[in-house]
Amino acid sequence: MGKTVSAFDGAAQVSGMSCRFALAMLLVGFASLAVAVDKFEPLPDGAQQQRYLGLTHELRCVQCQNETIADSPVEVAADLRREVREAIQAGKTDDEIRDGLVSRYGEFILFKPRWSTRNALLWLAPGLMMLVGLVVGFNIVRRRAQLLPVDDSVVEEEERT
Repeated sequence: MGKTVSAFDGAAQVSGMSCRFALAMLLVGFASLAVAVDKFEPLPDGAQQQRYLGLTHELRCVQCQNETIADSPVEVAADLRREVREAIQAGKTDDEIRDGLVSRYGEFILFKPRWSTRNALLWLAPGLMMLVGLVVGFNIVRRRAQLLPVDDSVVEEEERT
């Protein structure tokens, strides 16, 4: 005769598979954390090292597009980190470094875009949308309030009595 399998046995098999999958994903996550992104030695001057860290956390990786160059493991980000490091050692200011990268890659490389007439809508859109929403909401409430005293239609329950 065949072996009977209870619902509990099936749940245990599924649970065992999902535990193994979760464990595998956890190990992959820890392995990716173990890989060092920046292989450069720290800059000898502490102030320069802080500038370097600050700049690399402000600049977007042009390949990953949702990571800073400090966090991205790709070669393009490593080249940009090296370039920032060399510019700091050459005595360039943070604004000069940013301007150089923006001239090459555009405003996209900055995680926090600068204020300019070109991207004014980006900065003003949330406030404008909020203002439009408030005006529309106010008009809807005002019009509904005006309709209440005028409504003299007969309700079904009133017809029955």
